[in-house]
Amino acid sequence: MRGPRSAEPGAEGRFHKEMMALYDRFATLGFRPVLLRRFVLLNGGVGAAKELVFKPGTTGLERLLDAGKRELSMEAMMLRPEYRDLFSELELKEATQRLASASRSRSRGRLQAQPTERK
Repeated sequence: MRGPRSAEPGAEGRFHKEMMALYDRFATLGFRPVLLRRFVLLNGGVGAAKELVFKPGTTGLERLLDAGKRELSMEAMMLRPEYRDLFSELELKEATQRLASASRSRSRGRLQAQPTERK
């Protein structure tokens, strides 16, 4: 596994600020991810993202997809050009796969067959 490439100076600090801002963005959608915020405070934004990207169901991605706000997700933030160098290829691949699989499962899961009454 390769480590992060050399990142632009200040990118880690900006990423951390944006990770902290996720709490407020989520709150406007009626969701307060207290554990995410605490994890970011304890580990820093980049450290938190590196660990959380491998733990399904921990970033609020599903709620953001339901709200039509995929672009506000931690995973989408990791993939932005200004932050890509903070993460390894494996971490970026996982973020990409999470976004893709969550989108697919959401689009498939909305339509459910309901039994109809037979006469």
